[in-house]
Amino acid sequence: MAPSRVVAVLGSLCLAAACLSACASSSTTSSNADGANQLFVATTVAPITSIASAVAGDRAHVEGIIPEGTDSHTYEPAPNVAQVFSKADLIVVNGLSLEDPTKDLAEKNKKASAKILVVGNSVIDPSQYIYDFSFPKKDGKPNPHLWTDPVYAGKYALVIAKAMSQADPKNASYYAKNAAAFVKQTTALANALRADQKTVPRKVLLTYHDAYAYFGRTFGWTIIGAVQPKNFEDPTPVEIARLIDQVKAQKVPTIFGSEVYPSKVLEEIGKATGVKYENSLRDDDLPGNPGDVEHSWLGLMKYDFTTMVTGLGGKATNVSAVPLTFVSPDKAVYPQ
Repeated sequence: MAPSRVVAVLGSLCLAAACLSACASSSTTSSNADGANQLFVATTVAPITSIASAVAGDRAHVEGIIPEGTDSHTYEPAPNVAQVFSKADLIVVNGLSLEDPTKDLAEKNKKASAKILVVGNSVIDPSQYIYDFSFPKKDGKPNPHLWTDPVYAGKYALVIAKAMSQADPKNASYYAKNAAAFVKQTTALANALRADQKTVPRKVLLTYHDAYAYFGRTFGWTIIGAVQPKNFEDPTPVEIARLIDQVKAQKVPTIFGSEVYPSKVLEEIGKATGVKYENSLRDDDLPGNPGDVEHSWLGLMKYDFTTMVTGLGGKATNVSAVPLTFVSPDKAVYPQ
């Protein structure tokens, strides 16, 4: 989002906040687990929970649904999740077909006054969808991993703040202020990455999961392939041979795996090409433990970007210097 556009959106948000505050009596809130009369927000994957929590601060109760380290594409919600959805005033899902079973359960169990915010679909036009290795166009499901791109993460915060403000008008200006602060963090990280990536000889990624497509398009990185964990099919021998040839031809110094989803295929590609196999990237499993400052969207992406830049021979001086702080108190519930 261009700086002028961000300013315009923030201005509109703040104006809406002022108007909504005047009609605070129409707010629909539920009692959270602590018994406080607050807006109850249910979310899906941990990065979205973190963004929602940054916006909500101590004015709303945010509760995640999908446990960290779980494959969100195939996650089947437990029966008790229906009860959480039945209490929520606002349900935030990523969309773009990321967590369809969870969204279906929400639609069946939400109370009549509750709104489901499909945040991913709200921030991108279908003409900008990316279809690729894991998400071919013939299947009709675009790559859903928008949040690994700081530009889209900032848009998530603005859309979530607007939805919270509509559901809880008396705290609208508070949500708007927090969203603006979060956008500043995403912008700082994006600017730091743009500076550091100039030191990377070749910005090419071979990863464990196809989670960086939008990031790659925004920042000019080439995604040469992805190896899918668990329930995703492993590449065929022909595809593996192609990836080995690409790694050799492009002189990729590091291929990136995940400690959450170990990949024997990536290990073998590393051995066959003689390149380093770095197995610590994440896309929806936050570092550290709930309550830790690194256990956040910012902590996740700061770690990933540092790992990518240094793994490919660059220096992450600017990304490492980005302050790791909470925009507001993170009191969200993160299922582990």
